[in-house]
Amino acid sequence: MQKAYLILENGTIFEGKSFGAHGESIGEIVFTTAMTGYLETLTDPSYYGQIVVQTFPLIGNYGVIPADFESSRPHVKGYIVRDRCQEPSNFRCEGDLDTFLKQNGIVGLYGIDTRALTKIVRESGVMNGKIVSEGTALSFADLKSYKIVEAVENTTCKEEQTFEPEGEVKRRVVLYDFGAKHNIGRELVKRGCEVTVVPANTTAERIKELAPDGIMLSNGPGDPADNTGIIAELAKICEMKIPTFGICLGHQLLALSQGAKTEKLKYGHRGANQPATDTATGRVYITSQNHGYAVINSSLPEGAHASFVNANDGTCEGVAYDYMPAFSVQFHPEACGGPLDTGFLFDRFTDLIDSHKN
Repeated sequence: MQKAYLILENGTIFEGKSFGAHGESIGEIVFTTAMTGYLETLTDPSYYGQIVVQTFPLIGNYGVIPADFESSRPHVKGYIVRDRCQEPSNFRCEGDLDTFLKQNGIVGLYGIDTRALTKIVRESGVMNGKIVSEGTALSFADLKSYKIVEAVENTTCKEEQTFEPEGEVKRRVVLYDFGAKHNIGRELVKRGCEVTVVPANTTAERIKELAPDGIMLSNGPGDPADNTGIIAELAKICEMKIPTFGICLGHQLLALSQGAKTEKLKYGHRGANQPATDTATGRVYITSQNHGYAVINSSLPEGAHASFVNANDGTCEGVAYDYMPAFSVQFHPEACGGPLDTGFLFDRFTDLIDSHKN
């Protein structure tokens, strides 16, 4: 097996072995602590531009299962694991991880101490990294200049698409696709919602034409503050007082449209074991998360308050708005391959829609 190397922006070099596609890849190094759900991670558009490190040591043991994908293809720039499983075993398996990465041009690295790498990221903060094959010059020159740009533009859908529930249509919901995970739409459809997925650049005027009962703002990648055009349109949409629910990037964009600010976290929250405290009840929920930015609690406008906070660092995990029918969360209540503690938030959204229809 060919040797490969991970070069970090701080000068650290890890030697491992190549799998997946051969070649070179630069990205932002992030880690996820999830023990399962590697397929959902690979196909989550929120990882656009990033090289993902799995802290769980064995990856690929149940193979590749397309029905579990969160989008049509992987969006990661690279993939790093401690051990790869070459002989997956699962009755739903349709292929192995190595082949899947090759088919999608994703450069992989295995056989390094992923926990040592995770400690570096935790202590030093998120940094850029580069995976290179043996025989390639180990250059640091291009690492500091790398930046994730046009993330939402490269992950959103290109045209509108509508999904119907099997039974009666109880509500009509517009799902803004900022890099949406498929399971958000699935959760709405199974609750009797007709879901119209729209591109990220959809205007407030078009939303008014669609006349939805509710608006869903999806997850997505990148720095939320970069999306100035989207933020301006969301501010107009909020004036329509349509029941709105935001998740992850959607949560951040909604807050920015109301005058709040966001900040980049030292190493973000990624994985399926992140604790979020309900500020109203004190109850702690175990949540799935994937974000590198957070809404600044102190920047929230009058009439809005943090509805959830991270139990580890106190950062904002949700916002409730008193002056409009809207709420949002930083974590993923639609999580597949993750905890199911907060799925009730979709019921809260449909209840909010129903209360404004009557």
